Amino acid sequence: MKKIIFSLLLLFLLYGDAFCASGAGGKDNSSQPINIKSNELYTDSNARTATFVGKVVAKQNDVTIFCDKMIIYYPEQGGQVEKVEAFGNVRIVQLNRLGTGGHAVYENKEGKITLYQDPKVYQDKNVVSGNVITYYLDEEKSVVTSGPGKRVEATIYPKSRENNGESGPKKNP
Repeated sequence: MKKIIFSLLLLFLLYGDAFCASGAGGKDNSSQPINIKSNELYTDSNARTATFVGKVVAKQNDVTIFCDKMIIYYPEQGGQVEKVEAFGNVRIVQLNRLGTGGHAVYENKEGKITLYQDPKVYQDKNVVSGNVITYYLDEEKSVVTSGPGKRVEATIYPKSRENNGESGPKKNP
């Protein structure tokens, strides 16, 4: 019983770094509380994992992740989370941005989030899709790659003066 409690405590102390990406206005989310809801939670001290299963919703500040299953990998001696994987119906929402796919991986050491299985990223009305979408948090850059039978595709609406700088088609008066 003590091992389970220790695993859960360790999980929640370490998990904060999984959402370390800057939020709105460059705010660091790592000091914000995290709320994770799911139908089930399995911890494995030997494998150093915590697995949330069933209608998973993980929320920290302005970032929310929805998925069917989430596995969190943490180090043996404490420290930052090593990796977080989300499986099935993955949606990552932050303000006016939405990333979707069948599988997402956050790798803390590399500082990147990778979306797989028909990934798409939306911002306002703009959309980008490809075979794999990788976002490098520290560098604020992304790479979208194609694959067999799947080319990179982007729809980008220019900002217009008539729309007060908002992207998207012109609004009729």
